Amino acid sequence: MTKKPDDVTVAFLGTGEMGTPMATRLISAGFSVQVWNRTRGHLKGLVDLGAVESVTPARAATGADVIVTMLPDGPTVESVMTGLDGALSASSPDAVWLQMGTVGVEWTDRLQQLAYQSAVQLVDAPVSGSVVPASTGQLIILASGPSEARALADMVFDVLGHHTFWLGDAGAGSRAKLVLNNWLVDLVEMVAETLRVTEALGLDPQVIVDILADAPTGSPYAVAKARAMLDGDFTTNFALKHAVKDAGLALDAARSVHEELPLTASLISTWRRAMDDGAGDLDLSVIYRYVGAST
Repeated sequence: MTKKPDDVTVAFLGTGEMGTPMATRLISAGFSVQVWNRTRGHLKGLVDLGAVESVTPARAATGADVIVTMLPDGPTVESVMTGLDGALSASSPDAVWLQMGTVGVEWTDRLQQLAYQSAVQLVDAPVSGSVVPASTGQLIILASGPSEARALADMVFDVLGHHTFWLGDAGAGSRAKLVLNNWLVDLVEMVAETLRVTEALGLDPQVIVDILADAPTGSPYAVAKARAMLDGDFTTNFALKHAVKDAGLALDAARSVHEELPLTASLISTWRRAMDDGAGDLDLSVIYRYVGAST
């Protein structure tokens, strides 16, 4: 018999900027959602919507068919999943673990070993998209893992995203996410540098952005970021600190296969300087303040 959302219990671990709207969508779709977060204040809105607050990851995982981790990095995921209060200590042997944060290649391999040791099926499924797509169910999901976990995983993915790409064995999703995020940081750097040189040449950058919006070389994302930069609107959709982390993971992944990413390597020091200047929690478009003539 095919399961429906109200037959499925989801343990959602990590309700930050992305996790909260994702968990909200699952609750609204009828899933029974048990939530945990280190900062318990982040849970109140979800509890008001019908989620069950859990005091530990283990409590959240108890009786769960699906465990979702949406956490910032590999060490955090490991700490939440292991130990006496960790989710794996209470997970069912046939549970499906959807690892949806961006943790890089090495950590994905380590987490896969943890899942194997606990007889849990790991689906490596980082997402492409920021807060607005997470809120509207328009994420792109880069899924990889065992085929037997796919039916249950797709029930969750269909609520969270508008397109799921199944890419093969677990680990392929994380590799694809690093490729996509490397593209993204290089694109944002290019936008910021273009605006700076436009200003230095005495041109109106607003006009240049209008031209790019009408040209095949422009892209909706690049144009939107350019306009946000010129407006000084750095409202967080994708925090700079997460972009810097992902750029570092992409550089590490490239080195592991004897490749180089010279564009990313050239920008990372400026982006880290912006972090040190206190801009880490702002949108990555804030890098406009730090490139070119602003340095």
